[in-house]
Amino acid sequence: MRAVIVDDEPLAREELFEMLQAYPELEVVAQFGNAIECLKNLKQLQPDILFLDIEMPQVSGLELANMLDSENAPAIVFVTAYDQFALDAFEQNAVDYLLKPINQQRLNKSIQRLQERLARNDGGQEQAQHSYQNMLKGQELKLIPCYFQQRVKLVRLEDIEYASSDVSGVHVTTKNGTYHTQLTLKVLEEKSSLLRCHRQHLVNVEAISEIAMEDNGGAQLFTRSGQQLPVSRRYFKSIKQHFGL
Repeated sequence: MRAVIVDDEPLAREELFEMLQAYPELEVVAQFGNAIECLKNLKQLQPDILFLDIEMPQVSGLELANMLDSENAPAIVFVTAYDQFALDAFEQNAVDYLLKPINQQRLNKSIQRLQERLARNDGGQEQAQHSYQNMLKGQELKLIPCYFQQRVKLVRLEDIEYASSDVSGVHVTTKNGTYHTQLTLKVLEEKSSLLRCHRQHLVNVEAISEIAMEDNGGAQLFTRSGQQLPVSRRYFKSIKQHFGL
């Protein structure tokens, strides 16, 4: 099992790393001090498990989990110092978690659960994903991590005019520029108010300034900053419904 540890506390990361050395079937392939760096490298690493701290600055562990595509996400074990009230929420949603300071006996139980889930192949992993996806249901993304050169920009959802995909990945466009993100269009569509207007495009309806109808049943959208976006016939209905056209 390939595992990744994400925790902003170096001592906590090292402690968990040392404890996980007791399991020869598990390999820690990377450690990260924040959710943004983890998200940037997750596709390349392809881990089976994320040990994910919940309380982290900028993007929390729960927010990172909410950014993952449910069809390809690894199993997640939340690591938390939360109180009993929060732990009850995890229990109710069958979400696996470790309470800080981590107890070796409890870690044994968690590793055993992971082995059983992953041994059931896709069905088990789907169940693991489903559990925390249920807990995150209805939680809209607020910040979209975007990458350019050696920098990370956290773009506020309300600043996005549209999101697009091409052969190089997914990009979000604001009035100030276009930025690359590791999030998929599917995740952006499911976890935000962005509306699909084309197979390759989502649009922020609040950013639409003009709709130009076309004879073929489609349309062209113009945004507040003058960007132009195609609307296919398949998705034009939802745009018209939004504006009562």
